[in-house]
Amino acid sequence: MTTSIFHLAQYNIARLIHPIDHPNTADFVAQLDEVNARAEQAPGFVWRLQSESGNATDIDPYGDPDIIINMSVWETIDDLFKFAYRNRHLEVFRQRTQWFERHHEPHLVMWWVPAGYIPPVEEGKARLELLIEQGPTSEAFTFKSRFPAPAYTAENLS
Repeated sequence: MTTSIFHLAQYNIARLIHPIDHPNTADFVAQLDEVNARAEQAPGFVWRLQSESGNATDIDPYGDPDIIINMSVWETIDDLFKFAYRNRHLEVFRQRTQWFERHHEPHLVMWWVPAGYIPPVEEGKARLELLIEQGPTSEAFTFKSRFPAPAYTAENLS
């Protein structure tokens, strides 16, 4: 395994059709612990945002409890892609229209962070806004418009 000085941070949002405690959202909530446990055991997983509840559904950075967030850090973009699109997470993702409104603008953003750095929620929000305002850049990108990790330089270590 190659050790990199950069890891991939990702932040995404979704707006629930019904409140998190509504019966129509119960199937989604019931799957959270399993999906999160699988993430933590997935190759390349580094960290995920969670409150004392064990997930991030009760973290409300937008002042709207129907917007839920997810934030994590992975060793590589391929590690995140494999988790998101090649396991149990994909099964849940395919059911998303049962629980979430359709997105009309970007809802997922990725960016590179120094290994060992845990980005705060406000940084995730800012990166998503940057993506919405400017489109994909090396500072805020998507799976479809990927950017490589920054080059290894002495400046990256400071």
